[in-house]
Amino acid sequence: MDTLIFATNNQNKVEEIRLVLGNTFNIVTLKEAGIEIDIPEPHNTLEENASEKSKVIHALTGKNCFSEDTGLEVEVLNGAPGVKSARYAGEGRLFENNIDKLLQNLLPHQNKKARFRTVISLILNDTEFLFEGICSGSIIDNKRGSNGFGYDPIFIPEGSDRTFGEMTMIEKSTFSHRKKAMEKLISFLNNN
Repeated sequence: MDTLIFATNNQNKVEEIRLVLGNTFNIVTLKEAGIEIDIPEPHNTLEENASEKSKVIHALTGKNCFSEDTGLEVEVLNGAPGVKSARYAGEGRLFENNIDKLLQNLLPHQNKKARFRTVISLILNDTEFLFEGICSGSIIDNKRGSNGFGYDPIFIPEGSDRTFGEMTMIEKSTFSHRKKAMEKLISFLNNN
């Protein structure tokens, strides 16, 4: 079984990705690898932030690794919060505040179309590869559900009448942007 370091400190993302991967690959978190570092995300695109994280971990360890960056992109807000999704309401990364700010900014608008977009940066044998996953849907005006994390309680994916916050992790994975990106990653790894 191949081992990959997953360059994140977000346990929710780790659980979601391990669910998708099953026993195909051995995913080692930063904590499990003994790496105590909070990698900055200073860039203006998901691609650059994902790349930054995987390059930092690869430089530290010399091992195969991957990272991801995910953003909620709202059509009427020109793609905001986007790359700033985790810090939309400030550096405190409090999703209650982020949700409140987003709902406030959407008040004057009828168009609630949005999408989650994940970009994965894989460094395999010293070469970087990027993979993207998208889940389209819409934002609702009030939070529903307490599962998941981030904007999950206000996002309904296309093809469902429930928010991510109302779904189990397995139900969410049928729509998940992160799963779509991971499936591309797995397909690539299985063929290389």
